[in-house]
Amino acid sequence: MIIRKFIGKTESEAAEAAKKELGEGYVIMNVKSVKPKGAFSIFKKKQVELTAAKEDDEEPIRQIRKIAQAQVAAEKNKTAVLKTAAQENTPSVQSSDVKPSSTVSAAVSSDSSNLEKKLDNLQTLLENQINRENSVLASSKENTDKAAKAVEDVKKSENTDKKAEIEEQEKEVDRFIRLLYNTMVENEVDEKYAGEIIAEAESHKKPGMSMDFLLGNIYQKMILKFGKSEGITPSDKGPKVVFFIGPTGVGKTTTIAKIASSFSLNDKKKIALLTTDTYRIAATDQLRTYAGILGVPFRVIYEPDELVKAFEDFDDCDYIFVDSAGHSHRNEELLMKQKEFINASKDMQTQIFLVLSATTKYKDLKKIADNYREISEYQLIFTKLDETGEYGNLYNMKCESGSPIAYITCGQNVPDDIESFNPQKIVKQLLGGKR
Repeated sequence: MIIRKFIGKTESEAAEAAKKELGEGYVIMNVKSVKPKGAFSIFKKKQVELTAAKEDDEEPIRQIRKIAQAQVAAEKNKTAVLKTAAQENTPSVQSSDVKPSSTVSAAVSSDSSNLEKKLDNLQTLLENQINRENSVLASSKENTDKAAKAVEDVKKSENTDKKAEIEEQEKEVDRFIRLLYNTMVENEVDEKYAGEIIAEAESHKKPGMSMDFLLGNIYQKMILKFGKSEGITPSDKGPKVVFFIGPTGVGKTTTIAKIASSFSLNDKKKIALLTTDTYRIAATDQLRTYAGILGVPFRVIYEPDELVKAFEDFDDCDYIFVDSAGHSHRNEELLMKQKEFINASKDMQTQIFLVLSATTKYKDLKKIADNYREISEYQLIFTKLDETGEYGNLYNMKCESGSPIAYITCGQNVPDDIESFNPQKIVKQLLGGKR
């Protein structure tokens, strides 16, 4: 896996540099602000350091090249052994061992009485030479066979060692996969979704795959599963109406106050605060107090037509944030009442956010999400992350509902304890990283 760090004035600039060098398919591992170094650094703005990773596509090629080189070396070694064996077992034939035919002819012409004897001697010599050559060939073949067997034994031994090494590595990867599964389940990722992640990882498992590569693959898949959320976006024309819905006690009103404070104080946007929660006086008073602190208009809405009138009165605002009554997801009457308020804004550009607590049981979260789906499509906001150490429900609900997570909150401080959802941070923790 290739891991690089990129510096830019903004996260987008650093991401563009990462894309230029690594190409498509890279994964953002971490993003943080860094101070410039060198002279006059105190006059320079902070920069963004982005750590990106990408699978090294050259690794399989290097593995194939390594195996091919080993095979070529083995063949060369075999050839050298065979050549040496043949040289050591091939005797040299001296010219004196075989008499030239001219010598035989001279002997026949000078002494016919010795012809048969000399022919016998020549025949014996030739037979001995042939027998000796046959013996050499047989011995050479035997040594060649021995050499070939020795080379084969070496190759078998190397293959056995390599096979044992690969098997041990695969066992380590399997143990690592089980560890990741158990870690996700301990962090309350539902067994169904944890099993899907592991099954997909195992389907892409290859011999010799490193644990780092496997972990990077799972990390990337989970981030892609979370996807991206647009959060609250501006309207093309007129105010953007933003509804916050959800059950009682999840912190809707405080969440609205945090978002309203950020838009009003930090972004200098003109906003108005409305509430349809006429069941809890404390919630109405709380939002009225925040509106007074921010110096923004506030109104209590009792009926859908009053909501339409408020849209007309606050037409010059950038955003109109609407708090809703918190109630049980099993209360169909109140759910339908909430739907009437949302339908009253059909001529406005709207966004709906379902606010959920990270401390709620997954079984209950599923029911809440299903019931509120009858009202409208929505994005998710998770609150109270500071009250739990396991964030598996965030992944569960993204998989269950398909709705993107826009924001998370981790405390009661207004407006500080809220941030845009960062999937990289959550996935690291789900896989056992530091919190």
